[in-house]
Amino acid sequence: MNDLDSLDRQILAALHVNGRASWTDISQVLGTSTTTVARRAQQLIAEGMACVAVVPHLEHAGPVDVFMVRLTCAPGSQLRVAGMLTRRPEIRFVSVVTGSHDIVFELVAPKHRDLYSLLVDEVQGIPGALHSQADLVLHTYKVSYDWSLQVLDRKAEHLAAPPPPHQCDAGHLDPVDMDILNALRDDGRASFLSVAKRLGVSESTVRRRFESMIERGCATVATFVPASALGYEAEVLFWLSVDPSALDDIATNLTEHIGVRFIASTLGQSSLMCEVIMPTTAAIHHFTSRTLAGIPGLRSWTASVQILNVKRAFLPVPWAQHRIATALAGETP
Repeated sequence: MNDLDSLDRQILAALHVNGRASWTDISQVLGTSTTTVARRAQQLIAEGMACVAVVPHLEHAGPVDVFMVRLTCAPGSQLRVAGMLTRRPEIRFVSVVTGSHDIVFELVAPKHRDLYSLLVDEVQGIPGALHSQADLVLHTYKVSYDWSLQVLDRKAEHLAAPPPPHQCDAGHLDPVDMDILNALRDDGRASFLSVAKRLGVSESTVRRRFESMIERGCATVATFVPASALGYEAEVLFWLSVDPSALDDIATNLTEHIGVRFIASTLGQSSLMCEVIMPTTAAIHHFTSRTLAGIPGLRSWTASVQILNVKRAFLPVPWAQHRIATALAGETP
């Protein structure tokens, strides 16, 4: 990743803001030619430096329970355990972290699922998994894909609009909608024409339905880029203990920070869980010593540094897959 130049990083950042932005739009933002942007971007995607996907609303198939789980592993087993967790379709996010736990993952369970089997039998049945702590997510305040605007000095803000608040009912998306989303799951930049040919429908049908799903918040275009590729040094998960009466105010306050890419209230020892990405360790120091320390009602916090993210939005991230595959094969990475 050290061989990426400034233009490469800006292209990755622009894709991160809007993975389906046209090469022309990106070139205009960056002040370079469309040909250069297209050539470099396609090479970066081919090398696994960016993964563009279209993901449906979390509750597109019906109501779910979401748990943030912290897991302790036997020494040396972290990558193998992370790889096993990544294979499970109900797990949306997996990260190897520092601190008192080794892995943090997010489990999304339909309301009718047997939680004991999911959280105890299946997790504890993974070789190397020792003990876990699961916190129910009560409310999500923010999920952001625009933290990379810091790389672009916010000059690409017009490339993306935040998804509207939305609640899905079971069956809200019909089979054709789901076929379109499945076609765009692994290649979020696939053209409407190629998707239409694959599904045997018209290009206008694909375009109309896709745009409708995005506008209503039924689906989101997400681009995943390794933070280090954009020069970011720190990805941190915080667990915040707050006064109950101040919870909403604190969460709303933190959503205004561009470096906060996820924040949710949880039912557990900590009231809020917050994911933060910052360009430098010094910026994290400022966040803890100024931002967090200056918020009334925030009692205390604990934190874990994310040292390897292996899954996001239900998709394995490409840059971690060699390490995971090697670990699962029983080799030394």
